[in-house]
Amino acid sequence: MNITMPTPRQDIFYLHLLRCIAAIAVIAIHVLGPFRFLYGEIPFDAWFSAVGINALSRWAVPIFMMISGALLLSSNKPFDARHYLKRRLGKVVIPFVAWSLIYAGISGALANDPQITVQAIVDAPANPTWYHLWFFYDFIPLYFVIPLLAPLLKAMNEEQIKILLAGWLTLTCMHFLKVPSFLREPLVLFIGYLVLGWYLFNRDNRSQLPLWLGLGISAAVINLLGSYWASDHKGAYSALFMGYKSINTVVIGAMLFVLAQSYAERLGAALRRIVTSISTYSLGIYLIHPLLLIPIRSAIERDYAQFGHPAVAIPALTLLTLVVAWALTALLARLPIVRQLVP
Repeated sequence: MNITMPTPRQDIFYLHLLRCIAAIAVIAIHVLGPFRFLYGEIPFDAWFSAVGINALSRWAVPIFMMISGALLLSSNKPFDARHYLKRRLGKVVIPFVAWSLIYAGISGALANDPQITVQAIVDAPANPTWYHLWFFYDFIPLYFVIPLLAPLLKAMNEEQIKILLAGWLTLTCMHFLKVPSFLREPLVLFIGYLVLGWYLFNRDNRSQLPLWLGLGISAAVINLLGSYWASDHKGAYSALFMGYKSINTVVIGAMLFVLAQSYAERLGAALRRIVTSISTYSLGIYLIHPLLLIPIRSAIERDYAQFGHPAVAIPALTLLTLVVAWALTALLARLPIVRQLVP
């Protein structure tokens, strides 16, 4: 099947659906965070429930990157550097800087030590001031690659693009196996998600859905069983099989992309409105939700059992956090100036 080059519309619903589920998955990953490192300290079923959810959710950040590649690399508008830097890059950089300062202040306030805030700001060029902000350190550089990558992709035929993707998948496998290579850099490995998102976006993948389902479900099973095996072998939590730059994550992300393409339009009108709203506020939800998790994660670390079994507690806390973060983001988005923090 040939690749087509439509002018992307921001309201393509299946992309909204992907953003929505990715936002939910990110929250789940952060809710279950304290459980992961309790291997051998809590009952196995409690620990594995948390790690199982973690293993099945690691595609979240790559999905965000695939959506960016799908939209930004597909644009047929003449490139305007000033507009791009102001509207595209600025929309990400301004919230990143602002929230880095906010979370640096929070870290000092929680420790009742202003020096911790100062040190967090001093270290910010190399280390995020809060755990979820790492994403921007890898994501922002991709914005400088996109204007150079877009014309190259448009000049290539489908067979050449397949070779490009095959090379990236090979590099991803090399990264998993720790084969030495100067190309095993986060920027290079994450660029592949941009290309994969663009590729899947610009072709009809419905006939290949059974293949993607088979591959994706197999990868998910490997994540589950592999996480147990690796942790048991290590005697501690291991993310060996479910890193953001692992082949399993690539396959699961691609499966979900094609699945959303194929079935998103079947959702009812009411659910579509909810999904679209969560998608619209997804960046704000990503930025705000760790604030809400501060007391929750602290309570889990003190006594995880007070929330009930993790198999139930993690989804429930994820849903609660999502709803509150969604409401706060929607409120802040209505306020002048402040709305720039939750674009």
